[in-house]
Amino acid sequence: MASDGTRTNGLLFLQFSFQQGGWGASLADKLVRKCDVLNRGFSGYNTRWAKIILPRLIRKGNILDSPVAVTIFFGANDSALKDENPKQHIPLEEYVANLRSMVQYLRSVDVPEGRIVLITPPPLCEAAWEKECLAQGCKLNRLNVVVGEYASACLQVARDCGTDVLDLWTLMQKDGQDFSPYLSDGLHLSPKGNEFLFSHLWPLIEKRVSSLPLLLPYWRDVAEARPELSLLGDGDH
Repeated sequence: MASDGTRTNGLLFLQFSFQQGGWGASLADKLVRKCDVLNRGFSGYNTRWAKIILPRLIRKGNILDSPVAVTIFFGANDSALKDENPKQHIPLEEYVANLRSMVQYLRSVDVPEGRIVLITPPPLCEAAWEKECLAQGCKLNRLNVVVGEYASACLQVARDCGTDVLDLWTLMQKDGQDFSPYLSDGLHLSPKGNEFLFSHLWPLIEKRVSSLPLLLPYWRDVAEARPELSLLGDGDH
């Protein structure tokens, strides 16, 4: 999400977030006429691939590419077991380095750490995901305890880099609660999981966008005789 005074845009790293009921869609709805929320997520990607394409997504010098907030949401694919899913698997140490690299790149294009929110992977419901794997003719290729290691690493990167972080892995299974309703297939977020993510992400985003003006006046406030006086102004009244 970004602002240049008359137009705003944004960045989200999760392809499915704009599906019906998705947390990205909820965020866009919340920010209508304040921020354009852009989806720059790619299904199945890991941090190794994301680090490579990030400079194509945000570039220095383009005012529309100066977001007021950026979310980075990786770990579910990186934490895949190497023996069962070598293509998506990323070693923990490289995952950490890749996250750091992405934060550092954003800093280099004038997106300070105060505008960045890291999101840990959610917990994995192994029983449900194993059914999906078996249906595809493969073995269970992720373990919740391993996902937890990547979530912890994400938290450490946020602490070291000075960014905000949303710890989905911990929050969704807090106090031993059943987190399976938050996942549609054991791995991907269900409508309830999207709602959960949005409810916890919004307070972090709201403080970054609260001062943004409403783009163009409410229709009742448009001057009837000379609407151009209202519509061709700075858009914040």
